Formats: sequence, structure tokens, C-alpha cells
Amino acid sequence: MTWQIDPIGIIHSPYSEKFAVPRQPNLVPAGHGELHLLAPYNDPNSVKGLGQFSHLWLLFQFHHIDQNKWRLTVRPPRLGGNKTLGVFATRSPFRPNHIGLSAVELKDIVINNKQVILKLGSLDLVDGTPIIDIKPYLPYCDSYPDATAGYAQTSPEKKLHVVFSDEAQLFLTSQKQNYPELADLIAQVISQDPRPAYKQNNIAEQTYGLTLYHFNIKWKIKNECAMVGDIEVI
Repeated sequence: MTWQIDPIGIIHSPYSEKFAVPRQPNLVPAGHGELHLLAPYNDPNSVKGLGQFSHLWLLFQFHHIDQNKWRLTVRPPRLGGNKTLGVFATRSPFRPNHIGLSAVELKDIVINNKQVILKLGSLDLVDGTPIIDIKPYLPYCDSYPDATAGYAQTSPEKKLHVVFSDEAQLFLTSQKQNYPELADLIAQVISQDPRPAYKQNNIAEQTYGLTLYHFNIKWKIKNECAMVGDIEVI
């Protein structure tokens, strides 16, 4: 038996590539976004009462993953990428149906000419991610403070100290009006060390690049310090 699921909305976020996306929604406070509902769901009636909730569950499709690629076992980054677990014991995107679940803060609901836009807080979704359902977060039954987690009981520590070159600082100043949180966003994303786990122990100086919004950001790592050098408009 097969089912066809059509998206109800599309995410707009700073993350134009999956390399820079934080591994959980609350790790990069400056990485907020929006959910634009699609017809016929972009009707004010569909979100009536939703503004009474502070947080939402978003079900989404991992659309940057080849739909034919899924695995029975994966190597979670939190375990250093060197221990294998069953896919259902992880949040890996390489899942049979490529469905993800994310809890995000609902900051506001904007209705403009019947276009419904949900303003969201920190999120872990690539720009353009198709959302397949929205459910309100219910604290009394969705939160289990005493729950245990096999390998991710606490938030990961920031791994890198991030500094900006003089050139990068000048560029950020020039973008301050339109992107007031760009410096915070860059620092928060890089401090989590988005590199694959197998590269994170490499102590040699290396240069990396990532894309946020329409900016290409180049940064170098030496020991545990990341220097942001060039930032260019794509």
C-alpha cells in the first residue's frame, strides 16, 4: 500500500544548503525563519486558534536527500561518526520515508491578502523544505523532563571559538540594516562545527565554505578556532 502526501507549506530559512543546518532547532537562536502555507491551506481558517500556542511540531520531508537512499544503520554525529546504530534509534535523514519532525517556536501569524505566514523561531530546516503537517505542541503531554536518551541527554557544547577578520567585520557592518543578526547567525552556526564528524579531529589548518541566505562565507579552522575571512554576495 502506498500513500501520496502533498506539502501544505514551504519553509523560508537562512540555510540554502544542508551543510550549514544545525542538527537540532534550538542550537542557533539567530537562525529563525518562516512557514508559508500553500493553497488551499493558505486560508486564515486553517490556523484559527493556532496563535494560542507558543510552539509547534512540524512534520517535513528531507527534500535534499535522494529518495532512493536510505539505510538500516547510520553513524550519528553525536557519537563521533564512528559508532553504528539502527536508523530508527537516530534522527538521520537517511530514513525509509525521509520524514522529519521538528519542534519550533511560533512567534507570530501574519495574514496578508489571504497569504498565511507563520513566523518561526530557531529552526533546523533547509530553505525550501516542504512541510507536510503542523501540530500544536502540548506541554502537558509532549514534554517529559525525566526522559532518558541513549547518547544525547544534553545539548552539545560549542566546539569552535569564532572570530571575524577585519574584512569580514566591514562587510557585516555594511549589511547591518538588512541583516542585523547575520554576525550572530554565522558565529552560532560555525561554533557548532558543521563539518562531518570524521573531519572534526583534524588539527591541520583548513578552509571551508558555507552559504547562509545569499552570502558565501569562507572560514579557516586551526586547532579549535574558526576565523571567518571572506563574505561575498552570491
